Amino acid sequence: MSEAILIVDDDPLQRKFISSIVSRRLGLPIAEAENGEQALARLDRGGGCLVMIDYRMPGMDGLALLGHIVRRHRDLPVIMLTANADPEVIVQAIKNGASDYITKTSEPERILVSVKNALKMRELESEVVRLRRQKKDTLGFADIIGFEGGLAKIVAAARKVSPTEISVLLTGETGTGKELFARALHSESRRAGMPFIAVNCGAIPESLVESTLFGHEKGAFTGAVAKSPGRFREAHGGTIFLDEVGELPLEGQVKLLRVLQQKEILSVGGSAPVSVDVRIISATNRDLTEMVRLGRFREDLYFRLNVVNLHLPPLRERLTDLTALVHYFTMQHAATTGQPLRQISENFIAALGRYPWPGNVRELENVLQRIFVLSDNATLTPDDFIIEGLDRLSRPSAAVSSVDSEHMLALSDDSGRLRPMQEIVDEVVRHALTCNGDNISAAAKMLGVARSTLYKKMK
Repeated sequence: MSEAILIVDDDPLQRKFISSIVSRRLGLPIAEAENGEQALARLDRGGGCLVMIDYRMPGMDGLALLGHIVRRHRDLPVIMLTANADPEVIVQAIKNGASDYITKTSEPERILVSVKNALKMRELESEVVRLRRQKKDTLGFADIIGFEGGLAKIVAAARKVSPTEISVLLTGETGTGKELFARALHSESRRAGMPFIAVNCGAIPESLVESTLFGHEKGAFTGAVAKSPGRFREAHGGTIFLDEVGELPLEGQVKLLRVLQQKEILSVGGSAPVSVDVRIISATNRDLTEMVRLGRFREDLYFRLNVVNLHLPPLRERLTDLTALVHYFTMQHAATTGQPLRQISENFIAALGRYPWPGNVRELENVLQRIFVLSDNATLTPDDFIIEGLDRLSRPSAAVSSVDSEHMLALSDDSGRLRPMQEIVDEVVRHALTCNGDNISAAAKMLGVARSTLYKKMK
């Protein structure tokens, strides 16, 4: 009964009355207990998602049971059932930890509203806890949306690898969650609690790769006004995550290989090497085997990093997770902003499923955040696709048969005349920025141009 609503009342008719309302209207499983002792035994065995307690019961009364639940199952919401709306009883119940109260003479709609609100509050509190774990770098695989769905196989493999010291290479398109996987690998390893240091190799200027990774001494070069330990030394005892590792220049690859082989670093301007104990997890959205063939990535380094390869599928290949992802981002937005939860219509989810999401989960998150901010509707429908480039999804006729047709660039206008080149370039640039959440580096990589070139196009 891990997700059941537990109804505790010594009156079997009252239990059946509430059970029939909740199960029939909400479709949720119900468990029953006729006294406090039986209720606690059930909760200790299997948990639950909500408890509804009769205030007056022989033996352990409702308030006493509420106290036990608050101490032993802190995250479990409780609704108190009272014979009448006695203000003193209501205040005492809420003060002792009940999330709401309902009278036994309440209309079914009042009961349903109370149950829905309590479950929503539980979800919001769970999301707040998850956000705190994320801030403390303690997220595990169970926190990844899709670990029981489209990512089940890859999570199962990752859990086998996480307790080891094996180097892992995460591959997949931009926005598929490679850093999230890296953090989960660290959190479920023997190094959990030690530093997790993430390095974006694509954002390091070529001249600063060595000093960024391995540190430098004061005065080692122009601008080195203070000593820096470097990212590898900061990760000592823990895990270093080399994101976009395919962007490292060849000279930087040589020095990284030496560190992997000798397990020691020499800072720029330093006189003696220093031993480091780190586990390396790297990630790339590039085809490293092709880069090796072209001589752009060292083969020996590739084999050092790619002891185990975990490939994260794009969102369009795991649309079964779409509903859970939308629900998660909805909860996250409500938890971080304090705004009311939005309801999501089935048509809204169906419309999202017609879009191929080239920016993957990151693009989905950005699109939803913009909708949450710009839409005033309590229930989101396809009409809320006010985002440029996605508004066509509000029309059923806009459904597409393939990724290629969805992203076919129109070279001609409605009259058949060729569109101006600048207009086409503008559309491509805007689309790349939208897909990557206005991340200039990621958008430039998607377009295959330098960041400086993209800045010029944007201007």
